[in-house]
Amino acid sequence: ADRDRYYYGMDIMFERHPDIVKRLCCDAPSLVSVLLDGLVWRSRVTEHGLRRVNYYIKPLLVDGEGKFAKALEWLVEHDDPQLICHPVVVIVTDIVWGRLAFQTFLMGKVWLLFTLLVFVLAQAVMKHISGPEQLERTATFACRCFIYVFSLGQWVFHHVRNAYKDVKEKRFCELYVFRLPGYLQAWQEFASLLLTFFLIFMFAIEPILACLSHADGNFAGSGLFTQLCPQADGSRFMYSLFSSCAMLMYFSLLVDLAVFSTRLSAFALMIIRVLSEVGLFLFALGFFLLAFACASSTLEHGSQEFSGIPKSALSLLKVTFGMFDGESYDLLHDDEALLVSVFVYIIMTVVFLANLLIAQLNSAYQSTYQDMVGYARLNRGKTVVTCMPSISKRRWERVIDSIRLDEPCEFGEGDVGMPGGIQVMEPAGLNPTTVDMIRRYGGSTSTRARWPNEQTDPADEDRFARLEKIINKAMKRVTKRTKGSSGGQGSSHSASSGGSSMSRSEIGSE
Repeated sequence: ADRDRYYYGMDIMFERHPDIVKRLCCDAPSLVSVLLDGLVWRSRVTEHGLRRVNYYIKPLLVDGEGKFAKALEWLVEHDDPQLICHPVVVIVTDIVWGRLAFQTFLMGKVWLLFTLLVFVLAQAVMKHISGPEQLERTATFACRCFIYVFSLGQWVFHHVRNAYKDVKEKRFCELYVFRLPGYLQAWQEFASLLLTFFLIFMFAIEPILACLSHADGNFAGSGLFTQLCPQADGSRFMYSLFSSCAMLMYFSLLVDLAVFSTRLSAFALMIIRVLSEVGLFLFALGFFLLAFACASSTLEHGSQEFSGIPKSALSLLKVTFGMFDGESYDLLHDDEALLVSVFVYIIMTVVFLANLLIAQLNSAYQSTYQDMVGYARLNRGKTVVTCMPSISKRRWERVIDSIRLDEPCEFGEGDVGMPGGIQVMEPAGLNPTTVDMIRRYGGSTSTRARWPNEQTDPADEDRFARLEKIINKAMKRVTKRTKGSSGGQGSSHSASSGGSSMSRSEIGSE
C-alpha cells in the first residue's frame, strides 16, 4: 500500500508558478540551488556499486503548452557559472544540445566553413600551385567573386539589419568614447564587423579589377584576370595586408566551434582570461627592451648589431627569444661593457620576467578554471537558447516522446515511482546517501483520506535541550567524585547533600 500512490509537489508548484525560476533568479538567487536540489532523488540502496538517481527535469524542459520551457533561458541570463553546473541544469542542457541544437548549430557553421575554404583557396593556395597559368587566374577570379558576392553580401546584410534594430530600439553599448549598437557587445559580432570592413577594402582595391581593362598590355604576366599590371602596383601590398587580416578574422570566428566540447570551450575561455597577464609581461618586456637599447647605444663599442637604438632593440629581442647566434655572442667578448649590459638584460628578462609570467599563468589557471567550466556551460546554454526558435514543432515533439517523460521512474525493484524525470546510474561513492528521501506512510491511498500525521524524530525536535541535559549529567558526576575524595567519614552525608544541592543550584543558574 505504501507504494501505491506518491505525492510530489513539483507539478503543482510549476503549474501555479511557471516563472518560479525567473522570480527566484531575480529576488532570491540563493534559493535556486535549493529548488534544483529538490528535483533530484537518490536511492540509499546501491546495486553492484551503482546508485539509482532520478532527475525530474520535465518542468525545466517542457512548459504547460508542450513547448520548450524558458527555465534554461532564465538560468543563462542569470549568468552564474556555478549554478549552471548543477546536475539538473547540465542534464537539461546536454539533452537539448545533443538531440536538437547541435545539428542546427552545426548547419549554421557549415556555411562559414565553406566560405573560409573558398577564401583560403583564392588567397593562399592558388598562387602557389604549379599548373596552367590561365586556369589558375580563372579559378582565383571565380573564388574571389564568390567571396565578394555571397560572403561579403551576407555579412553586410547581417550587420545592417542588426544595427537598424538596435538603433530603432535604442540599444547601445559603449567602447571607450564610442557608442555602438548593442549587438556588438559579443566579440564574435565585432570580429565579423571587422571582417566585413576588410572584405570591403579588398573589393575596393582588387588588383584583378584594376587590371581588367589593361589585360592585353605590354608587361610581364599579361593576360585575362592578371594582377601584375602597372596600374595595380600601388595596391597589391595593401590588398595582401587586408587579405591577411581578413583571414585571421575568418579563423577567429571558428572559435565558436569550441562549444562542441566543454573542456575545449573552457580552455578557449581560459586563454582569453590570461591574456591580461601576457599583456603585462609584454609591457614589462618592452620597458626593459627600450631601456637597455638606449643604454647600449650610449656605450663606446665596435659592434654593428648594437649601433643605434633600433638595431640594439632588435638584437636584444633576438636575445630574449633565443635567436641571437653564438658567433654574435663571441663578438661581444671584445666589448666587456656591452657584454655585461647584455648579461644583465638576460637576467632581468629571460630569467626573471619569463619565470614570473609562468608563475602568474599557473596561479590564474588554478584559481579560475572551475569558473571557466561554468562559463563554458553558459556558452553552450546560450547556443541552445539561440538555436531553439529555429527547431520545428514536429522535431521537438519527436525528441520529447523519445525521452519518455510520461513514464514512471522506478525507485527500486517493484517500486514503480513517478513520471516526469529520467533515471541514471551513478557510482555509489560519488554522492553517499544514507537517509531515504521518501517518507512512506501506511493505510489507505485514497485522495479523500486525511493527510497522515507527520512522524518526526524526538531527537531532532530540540537538539539544544538534549545537549543541555548531557552537560548537566556530566557536571553531576564530576561533583560527586569531587565530594567523595575531599569529605570526611563523619560528615560525609551532610557534605554530600550540601555539595549536591550546590551543584544543582549552580547548574540551574547556568
